[in-house]
Amino acid sequence: MTTHLTSHPTIPDLAGKAVLITGASSGIGAALAHGFAAQGALIGLHYHSSRQAADAIARDIEDIGGSVELVQADAADSKAMTEAVDKVAKAFGKLDGLINNAGSMISRLIYEEMTDEHYDKVMDVNGRSVVSTSHAALPHLKKQGGFIINTTSVAARTGGTAGSGLYGSSKAFVAAVTKGMALEFGKHKIRVNAVAPGVITTPFQDRYALPGQLDQVAGSVPLGRTGTAEDCVGAYLFLASETMAGYITGQTVDVNGGQVMP
Repeated sequence: MTTHLTSHPTIPDLAGKAVLITGASSGIGAALAHGFAAQGALIGLHYHSSRQAADAIARDIEDIGGSVELVQADAADSKAMTEAVDKVAKAFGKLDGLINNAGSMISRLIYEEMTDEHYDKVMDVNGRSVVSTSHAALPHLKKQGGFIINTTSVAARTGGTAGSGLYGSSKAFVAAVTKGMALEFGKHKIRVNAVAPGVITTPFQDRYALPGQLDQVAGSVPLGRTGTAEDCVGAYLFLASETMAGYITGQTVDVNGGQVMP
């Protein structure tokens, strides 16, 4: 995994920034932890149940002289996420950025078979987590300004595929929350943007992709392949940088190989 640590050019204004990344033990979150650490950022590495994977990423970061604070919490639990935010801010003496990356499809379930239990689980982990974690981070971010970057999905643009409709709808909610927070938080010098990954080959897809879906996407997108977690990192680094994206807020950057062109 250490190959992630030196893949991007240096962005000087990210060095020393304290950044909490939720859902950072695998997939895009793990790549973000590596990518921001390589820029000299201080990493708050949130995970839920994958302690071993989180420890391995933390060791990678420490091996290059980086600073990392591990925090365990259920992203759907507002109280637990508030405690995680406060722990990271206390460890680093500040919080400059939050990346709301934690999320899950829970399972594929078509709308015709929808249950309240499934609805609550999907909306809590994908929707409530963004709202509650951002709410917890706001007092810290207000002290000096900063950024929030939310992870949405190409499914928010398309409505999802069979059984992932509610997941797509929850991510569309996140896209709307991004705009609303951008409107509210701008006065505090806090920029709020989102990244919408396409079909990215991560453990998420290993668990939820339909049979043949990855090959179908690879054959149909203009760039001729599915994405990797590393493909997504540059968009987050760009949006986090005040130098490069200081006048950008309320936007969603699509990283999908041309699968969808909004």
